[in-house]
Amino acid sequence: MIKKKHKYKIAVYAIAKNEEKFVDRWYESVKDADEIVVLDTGSSDATVQKLQEKNVKVYEKIIEPWRFDVARNYSLDLVSKDIDICICLDLDEVLLDGWYEKLVNIWTKDVTRLRYIYNWHMDENDKPDVTFYGEKIHARKGYKWVNPVHEILRYDGVEISKVTDDITINHYPDREKPRSSYLPLLELAVKENPHDDRNVHYLGREYMYYGKWNEAIDTLIYHLSLPSATWKDERSASMRFIARCYKNMKRYDEARLWLDKAMKETPYLRDPFIERAILEYLLENWEKVEYYCLKALNITSHEKSYINEIFSWDYTVYDLLSLSYYNQKEKLLALRNIDKALAMKPNDERLQKNREVIEKMAQF
Repeated sequence: MIKKKHKYKIAVYAIAKNEEKFVDRWYESVKDADEIVVLDTGSSDATVQKLQEKNVKVYEKIIEPWRFDVARNYSLDLVSKDIDICICLDLDEVLLDGWYEKLVNIWTKDVTRLRYIYNWHMDENDKPDVTFYGEKIHARKGYKWVNPVHEILRYDGVEISKVTDDITINHYPDREKPRSSYLPLLELAVKENPHDDRNVHYLGREYMYYGKWNEAIDTLIYHLSLPSATWKDERSASMRFIARCYKNMKRYDEARLWLDKAMKETPYLRDPFIERAILEYLLENWEKVEYYCLKALNITSHEKSYINEIFSWDYTVYDLLSLSYYNQKEKLLALRNIDKALAMKPNDERLQKNREVIEKMAQF
């Protein structure tokens, strides 16, 4: 049922499975929508009941074999045809207050998709430390979800997108949920389209997560060879992941080689420099730890990209510098940097103990 009369009608739609602990928070953030639709794909908890108690339109369907794109297309099909704007919002995501009025004022009839601030990871103080532009606000007509996993929206026509910093979605993922389906789905995605550079990159990364070092290296090198793999940030990430695999195989010279390639590919990103500092920390090359940390700190522009690593912009760089200076017997510099790390993570017991050790260090 349409609740309001505005120049545009907005629907929030989602897929869900065993999300009862998120229902209240999610509903509070979306309740202003003209229509709210959820496709439940097999919950065994109270997700469906809790949503229905809030008068959310809930449909139930088991997707076999499971594919995220199929599920999302089913959920999109459930949205009323007279809706103008759709927001695909998972139950572990939250729209920040004021989004409705902002959206109806930003949207114009020629726009098909809106890009907005998406805080993918929040720190312990509920401050974002990985942010990029999300792309799941779109026109009702003309869009279809594709790819079995890491699914994306594809438009049938000439897409016209708009960017805003006035609408924000925060992500609060359930860390206990397994991601065991991701690897076979990514293998399927690459089998279906072996030239899709994005999916090949994701598959290589997934092999790395599983500790399949050789498979990851081969897949990521294949990603870099694809003519369509031109986005430097993603290419740099593939290079870093190759280096990470070699590091885990204790082939440190090859790890350095690939991190050098990553730094050359994206000298404007902190990530390869911090990753190199982490490698040198492992090998106790303290002067090199200092060198790469300082190179990273020279980069002050935080790109809005999903490629950003959390460790590139949190306390890690100051933690590494404090350890580097301590081992180089530079007490004052070690103290200065451990204090900076603690300012960002004041309750960390390891950092606190490190500071005590540094404080007792003799001055040379």
